[in-house]
Amino acid sequence: MQAWQVHQNGEPGEVMRLDDLERPVPGEGQVLLRVRAANINFPDALMCRGLYQVKPPLPFTPGAEICGETQDGRRVLANPALPYGGFAEYAVADAGALLAAPDSLDDAEAAALHIGYQTGWFALHRRAGIEAGETLLVHAAAGGVGSAAVQLGKAAGATVIGVVGGADKAAVARELGCDVVVDRRTENVIGAVKEATGGRGADVIYDPVGGDAYTQSTKVVAFEGRIVVVGFASGTIPSAALNHALVKNYSILGLHWGLYNTKNPKLVQHCHEQLTDLAARGAIKPLVSERVPLEGAAAAVQRVADGVTTGRVVVVPTPGNGASA
Repeated sequence: MQAWQVHQNGEPGEVMRLDDLERPVPGEGQVLLRVRAANINFPDALMCRGLYQVKPPLPFTPGAEICGETQDGRRVLANPALPYGGFAEYAVADAGALLAAPDSLDDAEAAALHIGYQTGWFALHRRAGIEAGETLLVHAAAGGVGSAAVQLGKAAGATVIGVVGGADKAAVARELGCDVVVDRRTENVIGAVKEATGGRGADVIYDPVGGDAYTQSTKVVAFEGRIVVVGFASGTIPSAALNHALVKNYSILGLHWGLYNTKNPKLVQHCHEQLTDLAARGAIKPLVSERVPLEGAAAAVQRVADGVTTGRVVVVPTPGNGASA
């Protein structure tokens, strides 16, 4: 089979190499899956760079999220078990963690439903306890993780403010349903958010960026607001000023979605049922901006790493797999 492998750490476009390999052999409790579509996540780039909290031994195949097919023909969502990741024709995954792919989504859309939407659901509902009528601020609203949070916020009945970088991404954020879009390249984020909320600020802030975005969040969070930290795409991990959280009466919440797979897997299944229902009703639909063939995976991961993509970029190993359920 063909599979991308990382033999040394570095930039994805430089260190990912397409190799011919034997199909992986499942271990105890694992299953072999034919990859129908593999979604690209920012952590895939971090893993290539050796900067992610999970550091598989070299060489490894990246690709943390797939829509795959079991040997008995079932379409499933899975997080492949490293080092046999999803940017390949076949991957292995834990049998007990497989989730049924929603019938309402095609393979590429289904592949993009798992990590980003689970992260958004846990952040908004489990951690922040968002309520209808509240205001949600989403940083990087046109990106893969941000676009999921925008849709989930709208589905929860929130007013959604999306912060983006550039006119093209602003247009995408509007199409996603953002009630207010702020282009950080041409507007003052703090001033624009305060104006949009009548000076009150946002009740829930979803931050996958860190750095300056986090600093802005602390200046526009409402009384009893909640800032949910889900990642640091900017590359800068901020230090929280706890005295500021005290005097402004807001909460700083961390979310590491992967922990739920070991700490409370039943909640992951419950979340998937909620997402499947929302997808069936058309309330959410992953924004797949690109469907690339397997040979284009390295360049696509690099584009995601560089922050120039919108929505989700999905690798489709076999022509036709990404287009229909």
